[in-house]
Amino acid sequence: MDYQTITLETEGGLAVLTLNRPDRMNALSGQMRAEITHAMGRAGKEARAVVLTGAGTAFCTGQDLGDAGSGVPDLERILRDEYTPMLEAIYGCPVPTLAAVNGPAAGAGASLALATDVVIATERAYFLQAFTRIGLIPDAGGTWFLPRQVGLAKAMGAALFADRISARQAEAWGMIWEAVADDDFDAYWRKRAAYLAKGPTAAFGAVKSALRGSFDKTLPEQLAIEAHLQGNCGRTRDFQEGVVAFAEKRAARFEGR
Repeated sequence: MDYQTITLETEGGLAVLTLNRPDRMNALSGQMRAEITHAMGRAGKEARAVVLTGAGTAFCTGQDLGDAGSGVPDLERILRDEYTPMLEAIYGCPVPTLAAVNGPAAGAGASLALATDVVIATERAYFLQAFTRIGLIPDAGGTWFLPRQVGLAKAMGAALFADRISARQAEAWGMIWEAVADDDFDAYWRKRAAYLAKGPTAAFGAVKSALRGSFDKTLPEQLAIEAHLQGNCGRTRDFQEGVVAFAEKRAARFEGR
């Protein structure tokens, strides 16, 4: 696919997918959704970690309201046929994903960030569930991600009042991993992303599977899952390298296998 609304750059095991409609504050058009879905599938096969970020001053301001054409848009169809594959491609990516939120993340743009494994935001960024301002409900997974990350009370308030949540507030709530000073942001997320791209890829994938699946499991069920996943990790070359590196008191050189 020839990307027109995003860029995808891969180097050293790290893929950086940049939303590239800065003149529209990276609002999501139908074309952009299709390109993100395609690029995430490609990056998950070619890289060991994937970063999702935005060009310009915004991360993503949600649905491009001018993209639906004339008349009443079929929101159910758009969400089912276009948003669902995109969100599933991000959430289901087999390698670690990181959202480098460089500015406002509003509406579906906030959900886009929260679908990744780790969110790092610059201090000037904010998160906004803007849907009720136009008579809608949070979508693109917002009603699923938010209560799991911040609890029902804060998720309900964020959805009903549609208040801006600053990056620092999002960090304090547990909505995101961390907020970083604006001047340090670019270098910082790149350092964090490089760590993921050079890490034990199979173990990272197992961590994602184990943590996400734990919410509806009993302790004995989860212990059995841990044992199975740990057994798989123990048969990787990265585990062997990690043990040798520990004994030799040096940094491990993981290969991702």
